[in-house]
Amino acid sequence: MTDASRTNASRTSASRTDAPAPQRADYRHFLVVPTRWMDNDVYGHVNNVVYYSYFDTVINRYLIDEGGLDIVNGPVIGLAAESHCRYRRAVAFPTDLDAGLRVGKLGRSSVRYDIALFPRGEPDAAAEGWFVHVFVDRGTRRPAPLPDRLREALARLA
Repeated sequence: MTDASRTNASRTSASRTDAPAPQRADYRHFLVVPTRWMDNDVYGHVNNVVYYSYFDTVINRYLIDEGGLDIVNGPVIGLAAESHCRYRRAVAFPTDLDAGLRVGKLGRSSVRYDIALFPRGEPDAAAEGWFVHVFVDRGTRRPAPLPDRLREALARLA
């Protein structure tokens, strides 16, 4: 790696790290997610792996409630292909979180969700992340087009 490329890589990394926290106004759908006593770890804050559970909850509630996804008998299911979380500041039980959801990219058989977790009433996210679902045929596990109702619901969040 040359000195110039190291400098450019450092700038790129710094600009991502220093980006301002997502704002509540940037998200189109919210679900209240209460933290639970068992979510806290020995350090007194919600453990890192629990954030992915919060992400999964807001996404799947939206898919079921708004998109009509039948998780038991529907012809397609969503499989997790990628996920990421950036922890901006700690939260702890008994905080209620507003999980913000929007669609970053909507494909033929996949969707990338952007999620942010806001302590109730606060404008800045305590955590942010993304999650990619690939929708597949329930039986064959091959990629399948999103059903119309599901695509329409997701398009409202784009």
